[in-house]
Amino acid sequence: MEPRSEHPLDLAAMRVGYGSAATAGADGVAVHLDVSWLTGDPPWLELFERWLAEAVAATIPEPNAMVVGTVGADGRPATRTVLCKGVGAPGISFFTGYESAKGLALAANPVASLTFPWIALERQVHFRGRVTRVGAEVTQAYWDSRPRGSQISAYTSAQSQPIADRAALEAAAQRTAERFGGIDGDRPIPVPPHWGGYLVDVDRAEFWQGRADRLHNRVCAVRGEGRWDTARLQP
Repeated sequence: MEPRSEHPLDLAAMRVGYGSAATAGADGVAVHLDVSWLTGDPPWLELFERWLAEAVAATIPEPNAMVVGTVGADGRPATRTVLCKGVGAPGISFFTGYESAKGLALAANPVASLTFPWIALERQVHFRGRVTRVGAEVTQAYWDSRPRGSQISAYTSAQSQPIADRAALEAAAQRTAERFGGIDGDRPIPVPPHWGGYLVDVDRAEFWQGRADRLHNRVCAVRGEGRWDTARLQP
């Protein structure tokens, strides 16, 4: 059966020509992503930090936004976009509600995939790894850095649960604000018990660079027993 739409789109014609000088990023059209760029320990960290800095310099919207993939207890995968809040040798971290859809999925299957889609720079980076909660002191430090309005929202929200309407959500946030002295008050808002950070212990990292005629460049680093192996992948 043919899909019906009031605004049919020619998806087959939506093709982007990669490898142009205008969008190739700092690597340039003549310089190809190579396995030799994966250096250090872990071998993905230096290149990822450089690409992230270049995404910031290129004013990519939300350069630290990543698509987080999880698998629930029912075996069904789900993805959503989350902001990365930490990068280092231990892995990549983000913060969310423990009882949210992704929090429950991570409790059932503590593994995740992460994708940073910097398409405007013809780049993507993909990570996989096991996930653990970060320590309370790490969560507290990040919580203290958040704007007060964001703290109120996180304290209020039963993330992923239904609510009657927008008015009910705003009323709940207002009650939380009043409880702690108002949106402009100086009474500290504590970290809610249902909220905190996760650390993805990266065991696979892949870097993707768009190139002409879909002959893209892909390199990966995979952690084995006490070592990292690197390889070029076919597009």
